[in-house]
Amino acid sequence: MYRIVSSSFIAPEVKRFVIDAPQVARHWQAGQFVILRVDDDGERIPLTVAAADPDSGQITLFVQGIGKTTKQLNTKQAGEQLADVAGPLGKPSEIEEYGTAVVVGGGVGTAIAYPVVAALAKAGNDVIAIVGGRSRAYVLLEDEISATGAETIVCTDDGSYGRGGFVTDALADVIAGRRGNVGREINTGRQVNIVFAAGPVPMMKAVAEVTRTAGIHTIASLNPIMVDGTGMCGGCRVDVGGRTYFACVDGPEFDAHLVDFDLLARRNQSYVEFEAARLESFNKQCKVEGSS
Repeated sequence: MYRIVSSSFIAPEVKRFVIDAPQVARHWQAGQFVILRVDDDGERIPLTVAAADPDSGQITLFVQGIGKTTKQLNTKQAGEQLADVAGPLGKPSEIEEYGTAVVVGGGVGTAIAYPVVAALAKAGNDVIAIVGGRSRAYVLLEDEISATGAETIVCTDDGSYGRGGFVTDALADVIAGRRGNVGREINTGRQVNIVFAAGPVPMMKAVAEVTRTAGIHTIASLNPIMVDGTGMCGGCRVDVGGRTYFACVDGPEFDAHLVDFDLLARRNQSYVEFEAARLESFNKQCKVEGSS
C-alpha cells in the first residue's frame, strides 16, 4: 500500500498528490511514469511523475478527473492508501545541452512538461516554456515552471490570462523571434534547437506541423491507452515512421514528425462507450452514497 501524504485541487477537476513511493522516488528521471491502482479491484492507469524527492521517498502526481478511475482517485485524501504505484516506467527524456529548448505543455500535459523544463534548465539549456489552458483557472504550474529559470509564456484559449490564443501561435512567434507575453520581447536573436511537447493529441500534432515547417527537431510525449506498462499487452502501440512501437517501453517520447497522430487519436477512442458506462455507474454510486 502507498500512503497519500497530501492531496489538493489546483484547478477544476485537477488534483495534486504527494505519495510515499520510495522505490520510485529513488530511481525516477524526467519523462518517466508510474502505473497506479486505486484499490485491489481497480484498473491500472498510467500517470506521469511530475517530481520526486529521493530523500523523503515521495513523488508528486497531477490527476485530471475525466473517467471513472481518475474521478475515484480524486476523491482520495491525505492519509488514505493506494493499492499500487509501480514504476518508474518508460524511458527517461533525452536531456542534454541543446542550446535553446522550447517546452510546450497543454492542459494537464503541463505536469509532463514541468520536469522536462527543470531537467533541461539544470543541463544548461536556455529554456522557453509555453504553457496553455482553456482559461486562467486551467493554467497549471506557472510558478513552479518559472522558478526553474525558464522563460515562461502563458496562453489561454479565451484570452482571460496571459496571451490569448493557442500554444502553437506562441510557438510560431518564438521561432520567428516575435513577441511572447504581452508587453515584452522574447527570443530575439535566439535560434530554437529543439522542441518538446506534451498535451492533448491535437495540440501535439499541431506543434509538430509548426516545427516541421521550421525544420526543428521535436519530441512528443505520447498518451496512448495503456494497461500493464511493461510491453506485454500491446495496448499502447503507436505508429512512428511506419513502424509499430510500444509507448510504455519504447517511449513515451518519440520524434513528433514521425508519429501518426491520427491513428493515435482513433485508438484512444477504442473504449469510449465502455468508459462512459463505467463513469455513469460511478456517478450513480456516488449519488447514492451521498444521499445515504
